[in-house]
Amino acid sequence: MNPLQHHRSCGQQDHQQGAALVVSLVLLVIVTLLGLAAIRGITQEERMANHSLDRSLAFQASEAALREIEQLVEANKPTPAAGCSKVANLMSCAPPAAGDTPRWLDSTFASWTALALPVGSGNLAVTPQYFVEYLGGNFECLPGEGTSSGITCKRYRITARSHDGTSSRSSVMLQSIYATD
Repeated sequence: MNPLQHHRSCGQQDHQQGAALVVSLVLLVIVTLLGLAAIRGITQEERMANHSLDRSLAFQASEAALREIEQLVEANKPTPAAGCSKVANLMSCAPPAAGDTPRWLDSTFASWTALALPVGSGNLAVTPQYFVEYLGGNFECLPGEGTSSGITCKRYRITARSHDGTSSRSSVMLQSIYATD
């Protein structure tokens, strides 16, 4: 081998630019960013699933409370004259005044009553709260029949609320109008 040729091949090795190193580092950064984006998306989906579960639990607890209180109203048919009072394990309130803030929106209303037994079990146990408002006893029993027949029915507004158990992420409030004779 010619010493001049040997010197050129050795000189070319000294002048390499390191393109493979730069390309591999760029690819490593891109793969890392894709991995971080995937982890972020999975974390967000898990949070959404947890919030959906919390909301469903709170809704089911409120719905169960409404049904249980409707049975108590049917059995007791309370007719409170003024204010709110608990009779036969049923918190019932007199008809609200026309210009008053609705009780469920009034932050000073203190007659929310916890249901006797929690809904669910273990970590998923939730104790909903409720109150019943007596709306009056002069309503027609069947639509279109009117009150002239002399047969009237009582109406109650039942309001139930519940949280997901942590009282911080999900809260549900439901109402029903219940009619009884």
